[in-house]
Amino acid sequence: MKFLYNIVAVFIVLAAMPVFLIRLVREAGFGERLRQSFGFLPAEALAPVAKKDCIWLHAASVGEIVATSPIVREIRREIPGLPILISVVTASGYAMAKRIIPEADSVIFFPLDLSWLGRKVVAKIRPKIFLLVETELWPNFLYAIREYDIPVLMVNGRISEKSVNRYRHLRSILRDMMATVALFCMQSEIDAQYIIRLGAPPRQVVVTGNTKFDQTYTDVTEPDREEFLHQLGLSGRWPILVAGSTHPGEEEILYTAFQKVKETFPQAGLVIAPREIMRTEKIIELAAKYKLRGVRRTEQEPGAAGADVVILDTIGELGRIYSVGVIVYVGGSLVPHGGHNLLEPAAHGKPILVGPHMFNFKDSYGLLNSRKACDTVYDDADLAEKILYLLNNDQVRNEMGQEALAIIGENRGAAWKSVQHIKQVLEAAGNR
Repeated sequence: MKFLYNIVAVFIVLAAMPVFLIRLVREAGFGERLRQSFGFLPAEALAPVAKKDCIWLHAASVGEIVATSPIVREIRREIPGLPILISVVTASGYAMAKRIIPEADSVIFFPLDLSWLGRKVVAKIRPKIFLLVETELWPNFLYAIREYDIPVLMVNGRISEKSVNRYRHLRSILRDMMATVALFCMQSEIDAQYIIRLGAPPRQVVVTGNTKFDQTYTDVTEPDREEFLHQLGLSGRWPILVAGSTHPGEEEILYTAFQKVKETFPQAGLVIAPREIMRTEKIIELAAKYKLRGVRRTEQEPGAAGADVVILDTIGELGRIYSVGVIVYVGGSLVPHGGHNLLEPAAHGKPILVGPHMFNFKDSYGLLNSRKACDTVYDDADLAEKILYLLNNDQVRNEMGQEALAIIGENRGAAWKSVQHIKQVLEAAGNR
């Protein structure tokens, strides 16, 4: 099975070469990302961590970096003597890590999962422990880690039923991966049961909670919020609606609903943060079809009024920009993508609206929805109706926001629990 996996992995990389070449020409910084993905790590990235008993956390992209941030903060507090390395897969994840995890000693791109690359990179770095954030299982890399007898933990573990079914096809490879992980720190009982179904020994599975409840990088003061409104050209306008992490097919729904909102609230403003920044221009062009004026965040002159829609074309700001919203819509949910992180707007005490497709964030959605801090909409008419209802009912809107804040406060502590388990595994490894 491993031989077949390696053949497929090589074939996928070779098939992707034309795409790599196109992106090399079109995307600034893609060359460095590609170099590191093939194991050519810059000396300045290696110097602080290589062969210095570092703690290596691997977080694929933006969402995992958000989960990683509180863990790194707790590691610094609880295990201050060891350097910290963060690896990512995506450019947005890299930028986010640089922005919100200043405690990290180094940030690199993760190697492609080719057998010789994993061994090459692990040999260079030789970490004291390797932490998988959420569900980043890479067979060849984990095999290389095991060759060097480096303990592995899964932290903030999250897995969907769809992923359970997909991983099961790996059979013997899956067994090897499960055997490599010393401890699985899972977000919820459901996630714990799923990882056990995949073959994790029950005695090595614990529920620590979701570290995203512990995030603090999104904290915003009132002067910060006013400055954001000024920069976005939305000072003095009300209400401001924020739509985060939107996907193709959702902007049309948002624009239709926003037009109806503006009939009652002509000074309304909309901030859209697309999941893929490269779609920004298309979203601006689409706004014009709805007779709405859109502008890029990076091209908006601070204090300049006139734009109906501001498109957030920056990385790492959304978690703080949520603070300007009167109501927040979280995307990837009116289309069958599975939703995105609800805890960032909840941490600002915002009433939250989502579509019905929240299967990737089932636990946080279920918690917020059951306590009426979050409501579900199904189409543009429903979205407009719910927004207008909340705008016209201050008490309901405020109660939703207060309940969201209460939920955040009640569920903090997952990062601390995770780090206690990390310390135990490090102690056990040191006694071997």
